[in-house]
Amino acid sequence: MDVDLHSHSVVSDGALRPAEVVARAAANGVNLMALTDHDEIGGLDEARRAAAMAGIRFVDGVEISVTWRGTTVHIVGLCIDPADSTLAGGLESVRSGRVERARRIGEQLEEAGIPGTFEGALTHAGNRAMVGRTHFARYLAEIGVVPDVKAVFKRYLVPGKPGYVPHEWTDLASAVGWIRAARGRAVVAHPGRYGLSADALDALLVEFRAAGGEAIEVVTGSHSPDQYSLFAAIAQKHGFLASRGSDFHAPGDYRADFGKLPPLPHRLTPVWHDWQV
Repeated sequence: MDVDLHSHSVVSDGALRPAEVVARAAANGVNLMALTDHDEIGGLDEARRAAAMAGIRFVDGVEISVTWRGTTVHIVGLCIDPADSTLAGGLESVRSGRVERARRIGEQLEEAGIPGTFEGALTHAGNRAMVGRTHFARYLAEIGVVPDVKAVFKRYLVPGKPGYVPHEWTDLASAVGWIRAARGRAVVAHPGRYGLSADALDALLVEFRAAGGEAIEVVTGSHSPDQYSLFAAIAQKHGFLASRGSDFHAPGDYRADFGKLPPLPHRLTPVWHDWQV
């Protein structure tokens, strides 16, 4: 069974409508999927209907932005109840401030000699309230400042480079608490992407476990192949369930497409092992 529990639509920073995301997943052989838009659940109804029509299993998801010791970390919630008021209120609080942050990113890039990027980023944002770094990256690639989206994050929008604007998201315990309130399962997204030292990563996972977190992504489009084994061992060490997902955003993106990832290592317990979907 091909399981993909991390994907994005135009409702956050993806390029396709939720139904188009589902159609692409189904066409690429995915049997069970989740839509996990950043801090937003507005695409779940459309995606759920599309999955039913495509004949694939679907679970409701979200990816919550967290600030942990000055680092932005993402926590995925799976099998959530989208109608839960605690989750909805928490996500609304995280979304506030995104547009102002984007304006500041645009001002920094203009000071670096690239005008008009805020307006350009908005043209790539299907949900203008969710405009963010990915939309700026697509616009910078579109106008030829860099050859592709991946290259943007080597020269812009990251710490120490033009266009980086730090932002205080929610805290780890709150994000996990919202997911648990919505009867979901909390997962650390792409833990290898944060550049944390071994000790810092261990501290993050201990704190995550104490807050009620249950799983980490092991096989993900944001990990290199050698990281699969590393995070499989870390999942075993901490007793976490293991998740798998492409982190799909757009066709031709630098992340993996649906249907392209290897399976989880057999020694791990999948996050979906007890789901009745």
